[in-house]
Amino acid sequence: MALIWGCATAGNARPSDGTSGGFEGAAEQAAAEFGVPKEVLLGVSYESSWWEANHGRPSTKGGYGPMHLTDTTSGTTYAHRPGEGPVDATGTDDPSEHTLQAAAAMIGVAPRTLQRDELQNLRGGAALLASYQRQITRELPTDPGSWYGAVARYSQAADTATAGRFADGVFEAIRAGQQRVRKDGQRVSLPKVPSVRPATTQLASLRLRTLAAAAVPECPAELKCRFVPAAASNYQVSSRSANGIDVDFIVIHDLEGTYDGGVSWFQDPVSGVSAHYVMKADGSEATQMVATKDIAFHAGNYWVNLHGVGIELEGYAAQGPTWFTPAQYKATAALVAYLARRFDVPLDRKHIIGHDNVLPPRPARAPDAHWDPGPYWDWEKFMALLDADHRQAVEAERGATGGSIGIGQAVTIAPTYGKNSQPVTVCASTCRTQTQPSNFLYVRTEPRDGAPLVSDLALHPDGSAGTNHIDDWGSTAMWGQEFVVADVQGDWTAIWFGGQKGWIHNPAGVNTRPAPNARIVRPASGANSISLYTTAYPRADEYPQGLPASDQTRFNVYTFPHGQAYVAAGTPVDADDFFPATPTRREVVVTGDQKYDVIQYNRRLATVKTGETGR
Repeated sequence: MALIWGCATAGNARPSDGTSGGFEGAAEQAAAEFGVPKEVLLGVSYESSWWEANHGRPSTKGGYGPMHLTDTTSGTTYAHRPGEGPVDATGTDDPSEHTLQAAAAMIGVAPRTLQRDELQNLRGGAALLASYQRQITRELPTDPGSWYGAVARYSQAADTATAGRFADGVFEAIRAGQQRVRKDGQRVSLPKVPSVRPATTQLASLRLRTLAAAAVPECPAELKCRFVPAAASNYQVSSRSANGIDVDFIVIHDLEGTYDGGVSWFQDPVSGVSAHYVMKADGSEATQMVATKDIAFHAGNYWVNLHGVGIELEGYAAQGPTWFTPAQYKATAALVAYLARRFDVPLDRKHIIGHDNVLPPRPARAPDAHWDPGPYWDWEKFMALLDADHRQAVEAERGATGGSIGIGQAVTIAPTYGKNSQPVTVCASTCRTQTQPSNFLYVRTEPRDGAPLVSDLALHPDGSAGTNHIDDWGSTAMWGQEFVVADVQGDWTAIWFGGQKGWIHNPAGVNTRPAPNARIVRPASGANSISLYTTAYPRADEYPQGLPASDQTRFNVYTFPHGQAYVAAGTPVDADDFFPATPTRREVVVTGDQKYDVIQYNRRLATVKTGETGR
């Protein structure tokens, strides 16, 4: 068996070609070779990578392959491009950052091979697990539960709480069973073992540090959190929700850098920015930097900040060299679910949004608007993690989709992430195009492949077509957004998008699902068109004397003409504004008598006056 394994080389013999055995067969052979129960090896791989090889690219923590073997100082470097950066190459001699080298030495294979060959990666992970188990019990038991300590050690965590969370996740996967279709089409199964009894007392034998209790941040119990205050100039002290300001949005960002770098950035008073939370790439930790009652400066739009909670992810939006880890998805979902319960935020993509769904307050700033977390944040997986009932509803609606698309009805953009490969061009000194699973659909001017992409006048004032450049966001519709069907021709569906009719490829409705409960708004009867905004402030005459009115700027490059329709959030919002307390004045909340609808206009949200719309 060892001789057979030794023949595997980078770039071939990968269990991704659908042949007999495939990934599961490779995992079974690796487990048998090193005396690791197959359930344990599959459980660790699921918790580490969701059984994905990720084409040899490292995660944002420098982990490679289905066993997430780490190598942060391999000499591999990546140019800093817009929306992209290198892995967190700390350059330390911490063994937790070099498990790939340790595993390679154990199995006698070059480290670079373990980066790209998932067969060898599985072998290396199994060898590591077995070495940890021998340190704890001096034997290799067949009972999966007796491997709890080795699994906790595999996490490379430095404290008992983090190591225990990783091991608990692995054994919950073993207990409940898991099934998943990989990006290469392979279906992988981990049969449930409800009788498994993990030996949790082994955790003490690892002699990890126990962290002292700190000031309690606003986090779910299952998430390890600390509170490190942002610089006082980077946020506003407020008393949301006690003062009547609702939290309506939870906004997901990525840092374009490292966890520690993000924390330091928000502590720097010169930066002028902050977020409520920063999430570590391996899911082991979160830092709260602004209390949720206060207003962080994160979205580039003060009114969205006024009503939002911002979460920054350690990672890079272009994801050419990196990928978001399962642990980061799970930790972020736990935090978002906790915040949604606290503030009664609906678990839908009108309220759980990305920075790329926020319009800047003025058209002139649109070309510089951020587009994180970018095309490779798996919204489909993330929203499923948020709520099991939501996932079941998605699956039920998807199953009922085929051929039922009708003009005037609302649909949700819902391509299957793993099957939705889209070309994206990233440019710095040179340009490169990468095609990989993505969370968006291109919107075209005609119902045919190769037709020009719709033009966004905020990005292309001359009316030229959109491009597939990663920062040219104006012709992309994101997973979870809802739009109104304008036309259907064969495999193509037209939607009202950004003031025009745009076409998405949608054979048999595969890339959409019905949105039967969507609230659709149109210009009121008799109106030729209505104005669009990106904020919802009161009128100038509604501000108390001495307080400057915020500028409710009309986004005049966009149109909402008669005959078009867009999907709005379930209820209109009040016009409001906020002024923090000063030494001579208490905080002030200004409210107006107008209401606004928040609509999904193009890739980004816009606001319209409710008094100007009809149903």
